[in-house]
Amino acid sequence: MAALYEGFTLCGLVSGQNFPETCVQGVECGNDTDHVVVTDSGRSVTVYKVSDQKPLGSWTVKQGQTLTCPAVCNTQTGEYVVVTDNKVIRVWKDEDINFDKVFKATVCAEIARVHAAPDRDPVVLFSRGAVRLLDSLLTAPQQPIEEVLSEEEVIRWSGSVVEGKQLAVIFSTEQSGNHFLYLQRFNPNSIQKYKLETEGTAHHPISFSATVKENNIDLLYLYSDGSVYRSLVQRREPQGEALQTLPRSPLLSLPVGEGQLASAALLSLDEAHLAVVGVPHPSAGAGKDYLCIWNTNFQTLQAGKEMTGGIFGQLWGYAGKLYVPHGKSLTVIPYEVQRSSLATALGKLKQAGTEGTAPVLSWSSLLHGDAAQPQRAARGVETRKSKLSRKSQAASTLTVDEVLERITAAPEDEVQRELVARSQSEPSFYTHNALVQLVNTRCLCHSVCPDLLLVALEKKDYFLTQLCLQHFPDIPEAVTCACLKAFVSAPDGALEALSVELDSVSFMESLLSGSGREEGLQNGFSPAPVEEDSCDGQTGPSRPERAPPGLACAPSCPVGLKKAALLNEILQTAYSENFLLPHLKDLSAPQVILFLQYLHFLYLRFSQDVSSQTTGLRSPTITQIVDWVGLLLDAHFTVLVMVPEAKELLSQLHKFVKSQVKLFSELGKIQGSLQELHKLRPSEDIGQYSIEVIELF
Repeated sequence: MAALYEGFTLCGLVSGQNFPETCVQGVECGNDTDHVVVTDSGRSVTVYKVSDQKPLGSWTVKQGQTLTCPAVCNTQTGEYVVVTDNKVIRVWKDEDINFDKVFKATVCAEIARVHAAPDRDPVVLFSRGAVRLLDSLLTAPQQPIEEVLSEEEVIRWSGSVVEGKQLAVIFSTEQSGNHFLYLQRFNPNSIQKYKLETEGTAHHPISFSATVKENNIDLLYLYSDGSVYRSLVQRREPQGEALQTLPRSPLLSLPVGEGQLASAALLSLDEAHLAVVGVPHPSAGAGKDYLCIWNTNFQTLQAGKEMTGGIFGQLWGYAGKLYVPHGKSLTVIPYEVQRSSLATALGKLKQAGTEGTAPVLSWSSLLHGDAAQPQRAARGVETRKSKLSRKSQAASTLTVDEVLERITAAPEDEVQRELVARSQSEPSFYTHNALVQLVNTRCLCHSVCPDLLLVALEKKDYFLTQLCLQHFPDIPEAVTCACLKAFVSAPDGALEALSVELDSVSFMESLLSGSGREEGLQNGFSPAPVEEDSCDGQTGPSRPERAPPGLACAPSCPVGLKKAALLNEILQTAYSENFLLPHLKDLSAPQVILFLQYLHFLYLRFSQDVSSQTTGLRSPTITQIVDWVGLLLDAHFTVLVMVPEAKELLSQLHKFVKSQVKLFSELGKIQGSLQELHKLRPSEDIGQYSIEVIELF
C-alpha cells in the first residue's frame, strides 16, 4: 500500500536560456533531512528549509557565468560544492556572502557531475568518464585526467550509491545508438563496464534509479516504451575481458498509449514500490501529467496525483518527500509506503498473538521467506516480558521527541513494540499522555502500529480512539466497525467523565440546542415559512421552522453529547463499501436501531438548517449521513422489518426519502422551466446591475 499526501510549493521557477528544457538542474540533500539544495537552470543556488518552505541562503554567479552541474552539500564539512563553466569548482559555506570571493579551483577537464551523500566524501565525475575524490582533486586541481569513454561516447545519466563508507559512482553512456553502464568503485579502485539491452533502435533507456540491496547494486531503468527493468550489478569484477551484457528482468509495463515517452522519470522507494512522473495515468485522458506510485510485486497502481502546468521528466526523493518540478513551481509531495505483501493488499493485517498460542504465519512471512520457526517463537514468548522490562526502563528516560525520532526511522515491527507491546503485556502499564502526543504529531498511521486502536478500545480510552480516527487515513473497515460497536454500546453515563475533541463538542452543543440556526436573513432573502406536512406532538419554539416538507419536526437526540461526538468520527472515516458491509452485520438489532435514530436526528437537523454543516470543523456532511443510512439498511433490512421497535423508525426514514424525492422533482421542474425561458429570451446587455423578476405559472 502507498499514499501521496497534499503537497506544497517550495519555490517558483523560471526557465534559463542554457537549459530551456527544464527549470531545475538538481535538488540535493542539505545538512540534514529538512534542508535541500536547489540549483536552478540559470545562475543561482538556494538552500531551503523544507518544513518552513523558507530559503535560508542564495548565491548567484555573475552575468556571463553559468552553473553547469547541481550543487551538493558536504555534510562532513558543512560546505557546498558546485561547478561553473564546466571546469571551475567552487566551495563555500552558509556564512559566505560574496560568491565571487569563495574558494575556486580550475581543473584541466570538463566535469559532468559532483555526487555527495551524508557523511561521505564527495566525488567528481568528469565528462570523459574519469572519477576523482573531491579532496584529492582539490589538492592538485591541474592533475591529468584520463579519458575512459570511447570517441563519440557521451554520458546520459549518472548517480551514486553508498557502499560501506564510500560512494560508488554509476553512470550510463550512449554511442551510436548503443547504451552502456559503468560502475566506478574506490578502495580498491576498479571500474566495470556493461552493455545495456535495447528494444531495437526505437526504444532506449530514459531514466535510472540505483540503490544498494544485499551488498549488490539494484538498478531500475525505464525505457521509452514504458517498460521497467531491474538489474543486479554484482560487487565482484566480472570474469574475462569481453564486454558483457548486463542481465535484466522485466519488472513492470507502464501504460504509454500511442507513441513513446519523452519526459519521464522513475525513483525507487523501497523493494516493491517505485514513483514515476511523466507516464500517463491509466484512467486519465490524454494531455494530463501525473505522479504515480506503482507496486511492482502486484503490478498495481497505488497512488496518483495530477501535476498541472507541464512536467520536465525530473524527480527526486528524500526523507519521505518527493520533489517534482512542473509548470513554474517546484512542488514537495509527502508520501508513505508499506511493506508489500498479499496481506496488506487484501486488508488482512497481522494480529498480535497472545502468550500460549501457536505462532501464526502471516502472508508477509510466506511471501518474503522470513517465516519464524516455532521453537524460536516459543523462546521469544518466554523472554518477552524481561526484554520489554529492560526496554521500558530505557525508554522511560526518553522524551516524546526522542521516541518520535526513533520510531520515524525504525521498521514497523519495532514501532509496534515501542508503542503497544508493553501495554498489552502489562495491564497496569498504560501511557495515555505519551500516546496522545505521538498520535497528534501525525507521524503515525494504522499500518505502522495496527494494535494501537485496539488497545485504546480495550482500555476504553475513547479520547485516544477519537484522535486515531481523525489522524489515521488507513484504518481497516473491521477496526472501524469495532469502534462503532464500542461507541454505540457504551452507556451515556459512563461517557460523561470523558474528554473529547473540542471542535466536535462545540458543533454538537450548537446542534442540540439549535443555536446554530441563523435567525436573520440569508443572502438578503427571508423565505416564507413552510406550512405543509406538519408533525403531531411537535415540541420546541412556536415560530415556524424553515424545513423541507415533511421535516418540520425534529426528534430529540437519542444519544448523549459525548457519544454523539464519537459517532461523528465514525461517519467521517474513510471506508470501502464492499469491505464494510460484512462487518456491519455483526451489530445487534438494538445497536443498529440506536445508530439509525441518531442518523435520522442528524439528517433532520441538517435539513432544517444548512449552517449546521459548517458550524464545527469536524462535522459530518449530509452525504455521509445518507450513505451510512443506506449501509445499515442494506446490512440489516430483513432484521429491521421484523423487529417491532424499528417500525416507527422505518416509517420516519421512508417519510424523509419521500420528501427528498419530492424536493428533487420540484427542482427538476424549475430547471426545465429556466432552460425553456433561456431558449425563448435572447441574452441582452442590461448594464452592470439589474434585478429581474421571473414568474413561473
